[in-house]
Amino acid sequence: MKVVVGLGNPGERYARTRHNIGWMVMDRLADRAGAGRGRERDASRIVQGRFGGLDLALVKPLTYMNESGLAVRRVLAREHAPLGDLLVVADDFALPFGKLRFRERGGAGGHNGLLSIIDELGTETFSRLRVGIGEPQRHGRDHVLSTFAPDERQRLDELLDAAADAVECWARDGTNKAATRFNPFQLRPADEQRSAAPGEVDGPPGPDGVRRTKTGWRRLRRPGAGDEP
Repeated sequence: MKVVVGLGNPGERYARTRHNIGWMVMDRLADRAGAGRGRERDASRIVQGRFGGLDLALVKPLTYMNESGLAVRRVLAREHAPLGDLLVVADDFALPFGKLRFRERGGAGGHNGLLSIIDELGTETFSRLRVGIGEPQRHGRDHVLSTFAPDERQRLDELLDAAADAVECWARDGTNKAATRFNPFQLRPADEQRSAAPGEVDGPPGPDGVRRTKTGWRRLRRPGAGDEP
């Protein structure tokens, strides 16, 4: 059983913030498996089972970020999981938005969740997947607790899919091979004509060519044709 921990803060006020992207990746993996939201134990919400041939425990600590290590230590003890079977997914504002970075060990880099885990486990030697949330334009705490900008939201689904793919690769092939494959990953540039996610106001059109605007739903103009109703 491999243990994947996505870091975040509990509560609706934090649900869509940058700091909770680790939780978002766990939810994306659970959604792929149709596994629901799991159960609460060991100060965490845990979805556990077989995912695409992989035995995984997807863990979202319900402690606040700076006490994440308490939950991680409890889960590892219950599962009798060695550190080599642990992956921590965390946000990183030292990376551009959309970058992925695997490492087998290292310091906390100013991340309170990682610092708590290192303190509780007494070691920096565990794999982590850092997900870039972009450099702060203001104080770092304000940045990580802010929501994503419109140009980021339009690509967030693609980033979560790539991060979920990266976790599955780690579970199958280990950190080194996952790093070789996903550390070079580049998220597509923002489309300047797409200022919102699909289905939102000013977002891109759907497969039927219809997009949502502030004044209602509109079909795109086709070359050589007038506006369609």
